[in-house]
Amino acid sequence: MGAVFLRDLTWLEAEKVLGPDAVVVLPIGAAAKEHGPHLRLDNDERLADGYARLLASADGLGDVVIAPTLTYHFYPAFAEYPGSTSLRLETARDLTVDVVRSLAKHGPRRFYALNTGVSTVRALSPAAEELAKDGIDFRYSDVIALLGPIESKVAEQEGGTHADEIETSIMLVLAPDRVDMTKAVKDYDARTAKRPGGLTRNPDGPGTYSPTGTFGDPTLASREKGRKVIEPLLAAVIAEIDDLRKSKKDA
Repeated sequence: MGAVFLRDLTWLEAEKVLGPDAVVVLPIGAAAKEHGPHLRLDNDERLADGYARLLASADGLGDVVIAPTLTYHFYPAFAEYPGSTSLRLETARDLTVDVVRSLAKHGPRRFYALNTGVSTVRALSPAAEELAKDGIDFRYSDVIALLGPIESKVAEQEGGTHADEIETSIMLVLAPDRVDMTKAVKDYDARTAKRPGGLTRNPDGPGTYSPTGTFGDPTLASREKGRKVIEPLLAAVIAEIDDLRKSKKDA
């Protein structure tokens, strides 16, 4: 079978691929979340869709069903920036659970969230616990854990994790038409970088001060760096999916 996109099937075709042996990949990426002055609000949705396309054509992925991207989730760190949206943690958890359960009722017991967010993990973890009660093995990408070892070999910026050198480099590969490098600016305040809370436009407020909504230095981004990040990142995701595939069908 290889990789198939659920959205391209009829329900009759879906019935044939959503069996007990199926592994379902669920991309998660915000359709409306600020990413500085140089990236669009739909940046994470583009990331999720781009990763899904690359996964579908990758060697060694095996048979998977790729579900439509979840475009709303838990993103509280960007609430001060117009256009950014976030669900409550409980809503994001329940949305994930409901989507998985609706597909699982037709057979699949193994699901992998192709996750592009950081705060989303706080909702995905309890979702996995809830789904485990149904005998569903639900796993997800931890962006910080996966990217950490890769970034250390590529990044030149002082610090950052959002609309920064690495994320912008990836977008220069996946969706270069959505990047305006003429508007990219360094925005990294080391004095507030480790303060608890999200990004803030208020220099005296709680959280990390970021007047632009960027956290890092996207001016250092390049397509070459993007390629150096994407290849090992996808390899790591494929390894996690393969591990999921080898797990028992029933909890």
